[in-house]
Amino acid sequence: MIPAKINEALNKQMNAEMYSSYLYLAMAGWFESGNLRGFANWMRVQAEEEMAHAMKFFDHLVDRGGTVKLTAIDAPPGKWDSPLAAFEEVYKHECKVSSLIHALADLAVVEKDHPAGVFLHWFIDEQVEEEANAELIAQKLRMIGDSRNGLLMLDHELGERKAE
Repeated sequence: MIPAKINEALNKQMNAEMYSSYLYLAMAGWFESGNLRGFANWMRVQAEEEMAHAMKFFDHLVDRGGTVKLTAIDAPPGKWDSPLAAFEEVYKHECKVSSLIHALADLAVVEKDHPAGVFLHWFIDEQVEEEANAELIAQKLRMIGDSRNGLLMLDHELGERKAE
């Protein structure tokens, strides 16, 4: 049986992962409205990935006899000042998610919930990748600066991303 504190914390994280999906879908819509379909594609794939993360929490709760509690998902912003500003927000958001995952891992240790600790290890590794990917794209956007050609080249590159 899953400890009550872990059950509650995993439900909160599930909601946070759903918010991440919602945020990236909002960004996809914003990029679509600016005819940057490659950027939009990257965000759509990211939104799907975040929803898959939420479902991992859902399944872990169910598998351990926990209670799934779905709560309201906050509305994300709908516009950004630039593609760089959007990816800087992605990086900042992923850092926040990393801190939430780390706090969950700490709670699993305190609660001596070894199954949760093992489960969360995958997310700890995943967040390293998430932060690195967001920062890499932000760095490329900084290098591009005001170059429309560079922006279109990066848009093409990001359009190649496929769901795993």
